[in-house]
Amino acid sequence: MLLPDWTVLNSTVDWLANGLWGLSWWQVLLYTLFTTHITIAAVTIFLHRTQAHRAMDLHPIPSHFFRFWLWLGTGMVTKEWVAIHRKHHAKCETPDDPHSPQTRGIETVFWRGAELYRAEAKNKETVAKFGLGTPNDWIERNLYTRFSWQGVGLMLIINLALFGAIGAAVWAVQMAWIPVTAAGVINGIGHYWGYRNFEAPDASTNVSPWGIIIGGEELHNNHHTYPTSARFSIKPYEFDLGWFYISLMSRIGWANVKKVPPKLRLGTIKPVADAFIAFTGFVRREPVVAGADAVVNSFDQLVELVLA
Repeated sequence: MLLPDWTVLNSTVDWLANGLWGLSWWQVLLYTLFTTHITIAAVTIFLHRTQAHRAMDLHPIPSHFFRFWLWLGTGMVTKEWVAIHRKHHAKCETPDDPHSPQTRGIETVFWRGAELYRAEAKNKETVAKFGLGTPNDWIERNLYTRFSWQGVGLMLIINLALFGAIGAAVWAVQMAWIPVTAAGVINGIGHYWGYRNFEAPDASTNVSPWGIIIGGEELHNNHHTYPTSARFSIKPYEFDLGWFYISLMSRIGWANVKKVPPKLRLGTIKPVADAFIAFTGFVRREPVVAGADAVVNSFDQLVELVLA
């Protein structure tokens, strides 16, 4: 009868309990929150503002880091994510919108947003039409796209090695972070509940004036009003954490911002909105008020004002 090797058995039990790092529970929690925050930053800065809307350019160092991290932490393919998001803006709140709570219901988008994303990612027409201009280099074709799920598998192995059995729970939180915050909160609640700074033609709302947890994506109404802006905060009391990071990267040459929201310029008060004021408000999708005599919110009202 062979006796167990107690040294090996004890080492295995110790690894399962503590992992290679042997961190306390609060240190593991901090690691989890830190890594999920990196994922949020990668989505909002790289996927959303840089790739989908071309609001800015990124230096190769942060660009490649974000691409690698998204492969490791989400398994999402850049071209698919960008295509689905661009289609969302092009078909917003219509039956062709991949994830509108106005057409699909808030419960469907909030709880099954990730499923809606995966279903639309299989639509080759969507990816081909709306995914133009995304990275198509060797590593994108042969690793990030070809072996998209292997990245999250590698993340699971890393977590198990570092933390032991609890690493599986860490990995589960990492994998659920984007489906809950982006697919659920932003795509769902961000088109269903919140406050609005602008009367955009869609149902977008600002979920919170302080965009911290989801990197500024909480300011969704602002974004839909100025989709090509690299900064999502508009009002003085609003805060966009993603923009804070972009500002820091700009100082060291890692980011080049192309566009931000226009600044309000106050002129002389006019009793009636003239054609120029009305047209400016229309193209910026904002209500224009001059005195109390004219409010322009639609093209028909604009035509009436110009012809008056």
